[in-house]
Amino acid sequence: MKYLKFELSMPHRGSWNGKWSQEHRKHLRVYSFSATEFREKELEKLINKSFRYRWSDGWEASVSVELLSGAREKNRLQKLSDGFCGYDWMIESILEYGEIR
Repeated sequence: MKYLKFELSMPHRGSWNGKWSQEHRKHLRVYSFSATEFREKELEKLINKSFRYRWSDGWEASVSVELLSGAREKNRLQKLSDGFCGYDWMIESILEYGEIR
């Protein structure tokens, strides 16, 4: 089993005070891929990369991707996560297209 960690941040914030109310939280998702699902060549292109999405109002999201060492690390990180703020569509887009659309 292979585990990919997706972490969300907002490096550019278009808010009145330049802050994101969720910035102090961990926004993580861990996806598991079995040997049959694991499209090794395709997924290797995502590992240790960051993907950005910018809105016209000045906000920009960044999703970083990392390969985890195993199930123990996956379980530990999932306990730390405060969810993905409704941006799971970004992960799906990265997995399907190799970018956020």
